[in-house]
Amino acid sequence: MIRVKAVKLAGTWTGKPIARVTLDREDRYRRRAVLSADNGTSFLLDEPTAVHLRHGDCLELEDGTFIEVVAKCEDLVDITAGDSAHLIKIAWHLGNRHLPTQLLGNTLRIRRDHVIESMVEQLGGRLVPVSAPFDPEGGAYGRGQTHGHGHHGHSHG
Repeated sequence: MIRVKAVKLAGTWTGKPIARVTLDREDRYRRRAVLSADNGTSFLLDEPTAVHLRHGDCLELEDGTFIEVVAKCEDLVDITAGDSAHLIKIAWHLGNRHLPTQLLGNTLRIRRDHVIESMVEQLGGRLVPVSAPFDPEGGAYGRGQTHGHGHHGHSHG
C-alpha cells in the first residue's frame, strides 16, 4: 500500500492534487490510518505521533502525487450572547465539560447536543444550527484534541 511521505500545511504546497480525502474532525486527528480518497486511491498515513490535519492541507504520497484534505461538514451549533460577559460564562461552562469548542471571534461553535444547547440557552446564549467543518481549539495541552476526565482528582458530578 502506498504511504504518505509528508504532510504539507495549507498554503505551503503547490501542485495539482490527484484526489481529495474528506474527513470529519475525528478522522483529521490520526497517527496511523488507512484512508481512501474520492477517486478510490487507498493510502496509509503512518506518522510517529498523531497529526492534526486541517482543511486545505496536502498529503504527499511516496510516488510524489498529492491528496488534498477536505474538512467534512458536520452538524454544529453557533453560540452568541448579548454581551462578552455572557459569552465568557458560556465558554467557561463548555470548557468545564471538556467540550471541543471552536472559537470564531464573538461566536463559539460546538457539536449539536440537545442537553448542552439547553444549558447554553439557560445561560443566555443564542443558538444557530449550522453545517460546517469543525476545527476546535486544541486545549491547553495542544495536539488538536481536548483531554478526557481521567487527568485530575475531582468529580464533575
